[in-house]
Amino acid sequence: MLQIQQIKENKAATIEGLNRKYFKGGEEAVEQILGLDEKRRETQVELDNTLAKSNALAKEIGGLMKAGKKEEAEAAKAETGTLKARSKELEDVLKGLESELYEVLVTLPNLPHSSVPAGKTPEENEVVLENGAIPTLPEGAVPHWDLIKKYDIIDFELGNKITGAGFPVYKGKGARIQRALINFFLDEAINAGYVEVQPPILINKESGFGTGQLPDKDGQMYHATEDDLFLIPTAEVPITNMYRDVILQESELPIKNAGYTPCFRREAGSWGAHVRGLNRLHQFDKIEIVRIEKPENSYAALEEMSLHVQSILQKLELPYRVLRLCGGDMSFTSALTYDMETYSAAQGRWLEVSSVSNFETYQANRLKLRMKTEGKSQLLHTLNGSALALPRILATILENNQTAEGIKIPKVLVPYCGFEMIA
Repeated sequence: MLQIQQIKENKAATIEGLNRKYFKGGEEAVEQILGLDEKRRETQVELDNTLAKSNALAKEIGGLMKAGKKEEAEAAKAETGTLKARSKELEDVLKGLESELYEVLVTLPNLPHSSVPAGKTPEENEVVLENGAIPTLPEGAVPHWDLIKKYDIIDFELGNKITGAGFPVYKGKGARIQRALINFFLDEAINAGYVEVQPPILINKESGFGTGQLPDKDGQMYHATEDDLFLIPTAEVPITNMYRDVILQESELPIKNAGYTPCFRREAGSWGAHVRGLNRLHQFDKIEIVRIEKPENSYAALEEMSLHVQSILQKLELPYRVLRLCGGDMSFTSALTYDMETYSAAQGRWLEVSSVSNFETYQANRLKLRMKTEGKSQLLHTLNGSALALPRILATILENNQTAEGIKIPKVLVPYCGFEMIA
């Protein structure tokens, strides 16, 4: 959530930032917020003055009664009653203004960092770098959805029978490579200084609001209505909410957490060849890295997180590229996002496998996550990233490593899998 002071001091920049994110009605929303804030301040001043006058009169009444000035005391009592009634009216007006102001504020997305490129579509994202050679596949190479049938390692039909489309069943070496990837990714995070946590996979509305999934992504989340809980779309939500309503000491920073969870996304309206097989699922596994940083350190931390994800892709010997997302392709809450994509040789296209983002103070303001320094508190910066999401990584591994004899397992995964080939 944006801060009112930030909007007041940078009105033109706020409107420009909202426009770069293609947020409709940004200028009108900013004017409404500033107008409501002005009314709120005026009402607060009037309330404070009314209460002060009422308190002063209340103190005078006793003295007037002692001095035998009964008529004046009664008049003061009557005026005090009028002032109290007016105070109650002003308190109600103030609550209404604060509620209205809050409701408008939460509809505004985060503002993009100055380095975010202009653009509305994924095609306008900026390619920061590419690494690794595109593999040449053997004759007769096929996409992963054919490979998983050939080697009987993932069963989409069985998952559809049990639950529905987008909920695959991993079998045999398919299940083992899933477990291998999870353990490998977690070990890489721990070696990079992240503390492993295992959070709940159900969250309440407060947690969804704190990280910005609610109300923005309400329709994309699975909702357990009887208990009013939501299945998490990413471990970012419960891990970051561990620090909701927390004031940290400067000595506790930076905070670096990593966690594995299954993730659940409805992905309503998704269809077509681009979502076939493992390309888009309703349930998938992911390791998330989350950081809480002092504002002056957060962009260095973002670069470090990007390099961490890249190092894993390099160890898996996967060709990849890094994109800086344009304003129109960024998430509601992000100030700057890097996407990492691996090249799927059998599909002949890039697949997103990770997003690493800096939210600056946007989530921290919702979470009331602050740092205490020199007797004062200030909002912190939150960051997170996929390190990594499994489905498209597995799809790329299967496709890029297919041979006439079978599918070769990347060397770094062999100790985790216990086998070198799917055949």
